[in-house]
Parts: sequence; structure tokens; C-alpha cells
Amino acid sequence: MSLQDVFNIAVVIFTVSNIGAMGLGLKLSEALKDLRSIRLIGLILLWGWVVGPALAWLINSLLPLSEGHAAGLLLISLAPTAPFFPLMVSKAHGDMSFAAAFMLLTTIGTVLLLPLLAPLLIQGLTVDSWSLAKPLIKMVLLPLLIGGAIRVFAPNAADKLLPVVKKIGGISLLITLALTLYLYGREMLGAVGSFAPGAQVLLFVAITTISYTIGLGLEQQQRSAVALGMCTRNIAAVFAAFFGITNPPQGMFVMVVLVVPLAAIVALVAARLFARAAPGAD
Repeated sequence: MSLQDVFNIAVVIFTVSNIGAMGLGLKLSEALKDLRSIRLIGLILLWGWVVGPALAWLINSLLPLSEGHAAGLLLISLAPTAPFFPLMVSKAHGDMSFAAAFMLLTTIGTVLLLPLLAPLLIQGLTVDSWSLAKPLIKMVLLPLLIGGAIRVFAPNAADKLLPVVKKIGGISLLITLALTLYLYGREMLGAVGSFAPGAQVLLFVAITTISYTIGLGLEQQQRSAVALGMCTRNIAAVFAAFFGITNPPQGMFVMVVLVVPLAAIVALVAARLFARAAPGAD
């Protein structure tokens, strides 16, 4: 077995375990209560799959990105909300009930909309929607549904499984990052000297600022949850989609990997700023 094979296995374990943990920790009753809001659903669709991709397209037009980096930026623009999103909302003193509904809807939205929009947005992408949808269904939607079902029908088992699954996800993430550095280190160093990191930071800052500022009637703690969800990216879903692409352009995977540190840094800064503005903050 080659290191590339080990890397591919680690990515699958990372993706399934992190999304499974999301399902195990999901408070479905609270999420469904907020999902009755047409305004919430409309806002998530607007920010996640209209404004986000539009910003990525605009950044690609303004910056001299390589074909692979541009394709990677468009791909990640279609997958909002990282598995660590609830932690960021907690740090921002945001609405956790609202965040549960947000996380559920964005995850399902990514599975449904990413396969449809990616072939349309990314020029030269030789893949059909079903090829992108299959890994997302297997590695994202099914683990989420199974984890959520365990939480609903066997909450005690979910409480016991959650820390174990989280630990597996953390270990597999470290293995994935280590192998990424070993296998793709030269490409990553090349990306540091390009516009790729700056393009990502610009996307994350722009979508965070816009979605927080234009709350359309949402309370501050809800706006902070929306902004943090749009700032972070579902790297597990992006990994799953990427490996459904045949012959991706060079540099695309490096753009995907850069999401992990860059989105986390921007989210941490944003969470601290939102916490200062939260009701009751000193």
C-alpha cells in the first residue's frame, strides 16, 4: 500500500467521522423548530449559494490566480459551515439553537447544491453532477443522518459515541495534514508565494462581513451564527467532492487544504469581535 493510498483512506475516515460527530451532537428538535422560518431558509440559500459563489467568481476575476487555484476557490465557496462551527458560535456568544438549524440546513444544502452548481461554475471541470453527488451522499449525508438518528433514538449511546468519534476525527485530521505536507509540500510552498492564500482570506472576510452586516431583521446572536457559518467551510464535504472529480487541475487540491488553517483563523478573529458586541458583553 502506497502513501497515497493511506492518504486517501485517512481523508475518508476524517470526512465520515467529522460529519458523523456533527450528527451525533445535533439537537434535532431545536433545529427543526428554527427551520420553520422561511426567512432563515432564504437567507442561508442566499448567502451560501448565491453571494458566496458570486464573491469567489469576482475574486477570480480580480486576482491572477492559476486555473487550479481558481477552481479550488469556486469549489470551497459552495460548501459553507465547518464541523467546528458550533464551537465558534459558542465563543461568539451566539444563538446555539439557531446554529443547530443553520448547520443542518447548510450541510444538506451542500450535498444537494454543490454537485449541481460546481460543473456550471468551474470551467473545464470534466465531471457530471452525479459523480460529485455520490461521494457527498456516501461520506456526508449518510453519516449525518446516521449520527442524527442515533441522537434521536439512543441519546445515551450518542453521548458515549460522540467523544470517541471526535477523537477519531481529530487523529485522522492530523494524519491527513501530515501526509498532505509530505505529498504536496512543494505545491503548498508554491501557493504561499501566489495569490491563493490572499484570495481565500478575502473571500472569508467578505462573506463574514456582508452576512453579519445585512442581517435582514435577525438578532445579533443569530447574525453572528450566520456569519460564522458562512466564514467557515465544510472541508469534509469539499474533500468528498474533490475526490469525485476526474483529473482536477494542478493546484486545486492545495487550495482545498489551505481552507483548514485560513478559515479557522478568520473565524476565531470574527468570533471574538462578535462576542464583544453580544448582549450582556462587558
